[in-house]
Amino acid sequence: MSKLIATSTIRGARSIVKETEVLLEKTIQQKGKDYEFEFPDTAFYLPMIYALTGFPVKTLSDMKVALGFAQELLHDDPDENLWLPYLGETLDSGMATLFAEEIFLALRYINGDEPYIDKETGYTYNGFITDTIQRNLGVQLVDGTMPGFAAIIGAAPSEDIAVSIVRELQEKNILIFLSGQSNGDSVTKQLLRKGVELGWDSRIVPLGPHTEHTLYALDWAIRASLIFGAKKPGDFKEHLKYQKDRVFAFAIVLGELDDLKWATGAGAINMGFPAICDTDVPVIHPTGVCTYEEVDKELDHSRIVQRAIEVRGLKITVEKPPIPVAYGPAFEGERIRKEQTFIEFGGQRTPAFELVTMKEMEEIEDNKVVIIGDNWLEEYEKGGKMPLGIVVEVAGRKMQKDFETIIERKIHQILNEAQGIWHMGQRDINWIRISASAKSAGITLEHLGIILNTMIHSKFKSIVDKVQTLIYINETDVLRERQEAQKIYRQRDIRLSTLTDESVDTFYSCLLCQSFAPSHVCVITPERLGLCGAYNWLDGKAAYEIDPTGGNQPIPKGSLLDAKYGRYSGVDEYLKKASGGAVETLNLYTIMENPMTSCGCFECIVAIIPEANGVMVVNRGSQGMTPIGMKFSTLAGSVGGGMQTPGFMGIGVNFITSKKFLYGDGGIKRIVWMPAALKERIKEDFIIRAKEEGIPDLLDRIADETICEESDPLLEFLTQKQHPALEMDPILT
Repeated sequence: MSKLIATSTIRGARSIVKETEVLLEKTIQQKGKDYEFEFPDTAFYLPMIYALTGFPVKTLSDMKVALGFAQELLHDDPDENLWLPYLGETLDSGMATLFAEEIFLALRYINGDEPYIDKETGYTYNGFITDTIQRNLGVQLVDGTMPGFAAIIGAAPSEDIAVSIVRELQEKNILIFLSGQSNGDSVTKQLLRKGVELGWDSRIVPLGPHTEHTLYALDWAIRASLIFGAKKPGDFKEHLKYQKDRVFAFAIVLGELDDLKWATGAGAINMGFPAICDTDVPVIHPTGVCTYEEVDKELDHSRIVQRAIEVRGLKITVEKPPIPVAYGPAFEGERIRKEQTFIEFGGQRTPAFELVTMKEMEEIEDNKVVIIGDNWLEEYEKGGKMPLGIVVEVAGRKMQKDFETIIERKIHQILNEAQGIWHMGQRDINWIRISASAKSAGITLEHLGIILNTMIHSKFKSIVDKVQTLIYINETDVLRERQEAQKIYRQRDIRLSTLTDESVDTFYSCLLCQSFAPSHVCVITPERLGLCGAYNWLDGKAAYEIDPTGGNQPIPKGSLLDAKYGRYSGVDEYLKKASGGAVETLNLYTIMENPMTSCGCFECIVAIIPEANGVMVVNRGSQGMTPIGMKFSTLAGSVGGGMQTPGFMGIGVNFITSKKFLYGDGGIKRIVWMPAALKERIKEDFIIRAKEEGIPDLLDRIADETICEESDPLLEFLTQKQHPALEMDPILT
């Protein structure tokens, strides 16, 4: 590394440390040294400092201690002590920069300056990324849907180049964080001027307009090793190794580099994240004990994304249907408002439905799209509203009737990933919009069929040999075919209701999250879906047929060892192998003894409340306090990382209303507290289960945050309501 870069790095580190010191002293004078602070919705205090040092920063006084860590990391003489990224046990000025930036941004939150609001445009940046968002995206991070993330720092030479770089990253399904500026401009402002939709829905997330806001992206990264990897706070070597090996991130730096950009980049490189620049910077290759690229350059903006992917070593395969608009998961969250709409179907505005049905091979002409209706193009060109029936016919040597629903559920994702097409609902309550811009680009009804044919082939190639799509547009035809589809829906529902854990001889595993949590094994049964909520037993069965060597493997149940707690010999044998010996036995139906492990992307946490002789269920996204004195984000730290924690367990939302939910502990009658939003979400199915248990008003006897957030008033409420948990056998024995 050149002496010039080393000097610039250390100078940038010293500058941000000094600036932070001044702001900290000023804030202590105003607020007092005991003033408490935590970033929004996180259990990890100031995550970077906590992960790498083990020191929980809770107060302004703690920030002063933590800033001392940064000061200790700086060398005395930048001319003699050249910076090296991670040399032996030495943390360098790059890490000092990250520590100082984290404290600096925390102080800005305290002073009301974060999240940053741009005075010129009125745009509010995202600011700190919450634990909830991290867990929401957990499945996409581990199943390959989101292969990595890019931090774009600075400004492109033009707005069109900025859009081009971002669109290419979107089409490669890479999450994009924006920060910093160059010559008074930024990629965020460039995209806003071009009308590009920003935010989590589009996977383009502006963090803030300054270089130090890049720290929010690095905080996001470091929490992966805390949440999913179960790395201990303070074990910095393990954290940095995890970042390099499992968190696939890189930076694209646009415009000239100043001291702070070099210093921030030094900290990022320490975490294994290379930087690709569009200026003529010195190329820095692996040095010392480093085994990854550090800094590279690509002056051709049409190649800079590909160069960054190559340097980071990402392997990305993107299947794109032959359509005139961009395609990829980044467009799945795109919103098409009424004023942006060219035409819409369904949504109670017109009759509509969608159905996937299995056919014999000879009944299908592969990749054919048939539009059934008079003058369909003329009707489509009018815009406005139209009836729509979509029937996707599939055939394959390995295709099974049970797989129809799995493919059908994918219609939502498949259509949504086309830029300018918006899809909601399923079955006969679907709703589709096509934007005016997509229409101008050339999208027609036929393209809906082309997208479905292409992507069903791509996603289900092991079980589907032929696909054709029929599209009905005349109201009479749509109503007739919808009636037939409704009969099929009912038959499926009856079939699914008969699937129980006892009725099958094979369960399925989900090992996708082992890329983040190596000892975690999710066991999926007909009556217990995956804890992320994204995979049920049929999904596991289909996934194994599609990819026999993939993350979903069959688990022969073996002999029943404990009917009450749900322990099977085959499950235990599989767990020992799949977890590398970390987990030896599992009880599927209890929270109290050898419960399921978790990676961290669970939808809910079940936690024991001993004094109430019951449990509470808290959903991801709930930010309030609970009767055991911990918020969801804090509780989650006790559950994730592939650990078995008796009394605590991660679950999928739909498991709450399963007959096997805590079957060994007394079932839903043990639930004494849930957030009100969760009660409302599961209300309909919960009431059905409560009636089956002989307590039809059980939901009304369960407390929520509007009633109490502490244990004493909880007990008063439960006593008043005569909650059954108070009369049950002790949950703790």
